[in-house]
Amino acid sequence: MIISASYKTDIPTFYGEWLLNRLDAGYCKVHNPYGGKPFTVSLQKSDVDGFIFWTKNLSPFMGHLAQIHDRAFPFVVQYTINKYPRELEASVVNAATAIENMMTIGQLYGDNAAVWRYDTILFTSLTPFDFHVENFKGLAKQLSGTTNEVVISFAQMYQKTEKNLNLASTKFGFTWEDPSTEEKRNLVKELFRVAKQNGMQLTICSQPELADGGAGAARCVDAERLSRMVGQSIQAKLKANRVGCGCYASKDIGEYDTCPHGCVYCYAVRNPELAKQRRQAHDPMGEFLFESGV
Repeated sequence: MIISASYKTDIPTFYGEWLLNRLDAGYCKVHNPYGGKPFTVSLQKSDVDGFIFWTKNLSPFMGHLAQIHDRAFPFVVQYTINKYPRELEASVVNAATAIENMMTIGQLYGDNAAVWRYDTILFTSLTPFDFHVENFKGLAKQLSGTTNEVVISFAQMYQKTEKNLNLASTKFGFTWEDPSTEEKRNLVKELFRVAKQNGMQLTICSQPELADGGAGAARCVDAERLSRMVGQSIQAKLKANRVGCGCYASKDIGEYDTCPHGCVYCYAVRNPELAKQRRQAHDPMGEFLFESGV
């Protein structure tokens, strides 16, 4: 079983101590986001094939990651580095620190250990088409030789996403749009070319209709990459999380509305204030990431 930690929240940045405590305990518990009973996920070494970590700031987790490596758990880090204005990512660590972390991961664990994510791509008056091209060029140049893949995705306008975008745009005085498919494909072509120049394969997460110019479909939970990390085959079935997803089966141990990064495009946070409250109330010794009363 592959453990995803987590596409619902940034466990490495905010909940690393909890995860190590749960590894010691051999299990964790997760609330059912659809209102059903909570469920238990085994974290016993015999049950875990590896971890996929999703993060925007690995600095607080570097020591924990070394311990996980020492326990012989293979892992891959999906590391988002966007270098967006603060109006869009209120509390995300600066890009220079994130890039340094990516370089360290590559040096310690090899170029299969980390995947750069330039997502979610958001078109605003602060981040138009040309911004993304130049911003991506600068980041790709700095990350060249550190990773062999960059994953992109475009913002999907769920109701909660639109709500948070509208609140932020009113507060900070910017505008946003969901551009045409053609404009998105044109950007994909540009980013693919830049990625290739810097030794990276560009892949697209769950939006195969936008693949163009050589871009492939992303497999964010990737048993094959984990297998390369551990040096032996990890057996897992392909199991999409949503339409267009190419991931292998995994168990996600995160919780919605628990990430206080403050990214206005985030699909996993309906209520930013609730996310902050749950982070403040978090018990690193608890079975759950947060207690159900919060």
